[in-house]
Amino acid sequence: MAEEKKELSMENSVGPQETEEKKEPESIESTAYCCAQALITAVVGVAVLFTFFVRLIGVSGGSMQDTLYTGDRLLVLNSVFCDFQPGDVVVVNDYNAELDETLVKRIIAVGGQTVDIDFTSGVVYVDGQPLEEPYTKEPTYKSDSIRFPLTLEEDEVFVMGDNRNHSTDSRSGQLGPVKEGYLQGKALLLLIAGQTPDAGHRDWSRVGAVSG
Repeated sequence: MAEEKKELSMENSVGPQETEEKKEPESIESTAYCCAQALITAVVGVAVLFTFFVRLIGVSGGSMQDTLYTGDRLLVLNSVFCDFQPGDVVVVNDYNAELDETLVKRIIAVGGQTVDIDFTSGVVYVDGQPLEEPYTKEPTYKSDSIRFPLTLEEDEVFVMGDNRNHSTDSRSGQLGPVKEGYLQGKALLLLIAGQTPDAGHRDWSRVGAVSG
C-alpha cells in the first residue's frame, strides 16, 4: 500500500524542468505583447509628430544653391510654433498662380524693417545696415520690379534665395513681400541630402545656417 502511494505521488509531481517548459511560452507571449505595444506607441507618436509639429519638404530648383539642392529633404517646423526671424530658411505656400509652386527661401527682413539693395555693389541693407551674408552664392546684382527702399508691414517678411542672381523672390512683383500667414514653417535641418550631380559643390557650412 505504501509503495502504491509513493508511485502515485511520483506520477503527480512536477519537476523543475517541466515547470520551466510551461512558463516559457507565457514569457514569449509577454515579450511579444510588450514589443507590439512599443511599436504601436512609436508609430502613433511619429504620426502625431508629423501631423501637428513637423513635416518633410522637398527642394526643387537652384534658387537656394549652394545651401540647398534639388532633391534635398528639409525637416520643417509648423508655422504655428515659429517665431520667424531674419536668417531663417522658410517654406512659402503656393498662393500665387504665376509661380505655381511651393518655394524655399531665406528671410532677409521682418515686419517693420526697411530693405534696400545696392544692385551695383550687390550689398543688401536692412534698416540702413549692410548685411553680412556668408550663405549667398554671389552678391545681389539682380534687380526686378519691386522698388527700393521698401518698408515691410508688421505681418510681412522679405525673402530671397541664396542663389541671388537666379532666384524669383520678394524682389519680384510675382511674389513681393510675403504675409506670415503664407509661411508653412521654418526649416530645422537638412534631413536628407539630394543626389543631383551638382550637389557635390554643396557648402556644408551654409547648411548649418538652415538650423540656426
